[in-house]
Amino acid sequence: MAHTFPKVQGGGSLIVAWQIRGKKVVVVGGGEVAAGRILNCLDADAVVTVVAPASGLNPEVAYRVNQKEIQHIDRLFEPADIEDADMVLTAVDDPEASTRIWKLCKKRRIPVNVADVPPECDFYFGSVHRDGPLQIMVSTNGKGPRLARAIRKYIAQLLPKQAGTAIDSVGELRVKLRRIAPGPEEGPKRMAWMTKVSDAYSFAELCSLTDEDINNILQYYALGSVPQLDVLLSMRGNSDLSKIDVFDGSFGFSVGV
Repeated sequence: MAHTFPKVQGGGSLIVAWQIRGKKVVVVGGGEVAAGRILNCLDADAVVTVVAPASGLNPEVAYRVNQKEIQHIDRLFEPADIEDADMVLTAVDDPEASTRIWKLCKKRRIPVNVADVPPECDFYFGSVHRDGPLQIMVSTNGKGPRLARAIRKYIAQLLPKQAGTAIDSVGELRVKLRRIAPGPEEGPKRMAWMTKVSDAYSFAELCSLTDEDINNILQYYALGSVPQLDVLLSMRGNSDLSKIDVFDGSFGFSVGV
């Protein structure tokens, strides 16, 4: 019997969105690579500690230290620095020191990334496009960082300019929906209706929706339907459903809701 299941493609990585909000991340090194790692972690609301002599901090890292965005230990790395760490990132031009830190992290079961040494990484940093809540990561599994960057830029150029705004709008719709239908028994209906909303409009159309449009779409939840785009646009400045003519799917006439 022939199977149509997906074919296994070995050699990949498990790409996940790692929630490190409030977690302690230790970055060893203070150069350009470390600056990028630090920004990634701060964007994810991590608590970052940098271990490096002040003389080795690049301008960006020094700025974040001065702004108290990160904690700074002004010296070379010592094992006690990762005592309570949830994640360790090394970005130093010293392979032997990096390997020692990697072995120490493995012994303590702390996830670690050693810059430019894929075999000593529990995870990789891909090239990320960020637009508000939208994050798209391109990974080459450590084989071609510059190529990943080029692919990421290509993908970003194809996206609508308001992609992040569209996601914010849909997120706001979900929040408002829970307010008017908070009960757990409404869960399946909420999920089914949100699926209808996502399928009713193209991504470009979602990017063009206003706060008023989102509120008007919400009125259709009780009906279990979603307005067509032309109907939704006609509701701008006139959100009273009783005054809106909606095509009912038959031919030659429309009916009031």
